[in-house]
Amino acid sequence: MCVPHEHDDFSIPVTEDAYRVFLGQLVEARLLVPLGVRGLYGRGGEFERVIERFDALVTKAGSHLKPEVVRFPPIFGRKDYEKIDHINNFPDLMGSVHTFTGDEREHREMLDKFARREDWSRDLAPAQVMMVPAGCYPLYPTAAGTTLPVGGRRVDTQGFIFRHEPSDDPARMQIFRQHEHVRLGTPDEALDHRNYWLERAKEIFLSVGLVVEQVVANDPFFGRGGKVQKAMQREQVLKYELVIPICSVEKPTAISSSNLHLDHFGAAFDIKTHDGETAHSACIGFGLERTALALFKTHGLDSGKWPADVRDVLTLG
Repeated sequence: MCVPHEHDDFSIPVTEDAYRVFLGQLVEARLLVPLGVRGLYGRGGEFERVIERFDALVTKAGSHLKPEVVRFPPIFGRKDYEKIDHINNFPDLMGSVHTFTGDEREHREMLDKFARREDWSRDLAPAQVMMVPAGCYPLYPTAAGTTLPVGGRRVDTQGFIFRHEPSDDPARMQIFRQHEHVRLGTPDEALDHRNYWLERAKEIFLSVGLVVEQVVANDPFFGRGGKVQKAMQREQVLKYELVIPICSVEKPTAISSSNLHLDHFGAAFDIKTHDGETAHSACIGFGLERTALALFKTHGLDSGKWPADVRDVLTLG
């Protein structure tokens, strides 16, 4: 999955104040608007403008490859979610949508609990949808049971991602956007996609004054069994992150990640290559909010005073 995520546990007490200080500065500048829950913010107009301009830059960078362009909502089918193994690997990060489906009597009972300040949410039933936990997840069900054309498929997608991960680190939001370039095809096509976009991404970041470091990483697999999966992912070098200090030099933040999925999604959704083999996939994800935070941290909270060349690349005017 293509979700930028620091590759170690988020716990360095020496820098905790730095996260809160930067968050306070962002709020004071009206770049972020706290919504009463840790990791949940509204975006100020200037913050959003920077995201929009960088998002357009990522689209432009891949346009010569002629990808399909698709935008997904932040929810997708529960049945599709169940095919992806996310519940096995990341149960602590998932988000399930629930709603009320009872009759008038059950509604009155729920309202009584609400009035008594009891946990009325237990009266809700699961809907048919889950929150999207990685930008490329909604894509694979749309290709279920298909045979790819020669050359496979390239897809440009962007949307909101949910992760239940409350934090005072402004870069660790519970809901954020990811712009991804995904490749479905043969093993070589997937690998070429990953390698191409790693270098292209570094060029994109450098063009806006962000000097990133490429590191081998792993996803935050859950529990004791997750330790083995983390080790295997690193040993096979399936995941790279591009990191940059935002609040901590010792623990830089991942603003982009690139994953080789091997045939995981091809097998889960019966996607075949043109010659009948199980399709492989790869993706690169650009964390849009995290990139905006890196830009404001690097160049200052007033985008009007950013270097002229950065403003020109982002067409900030």
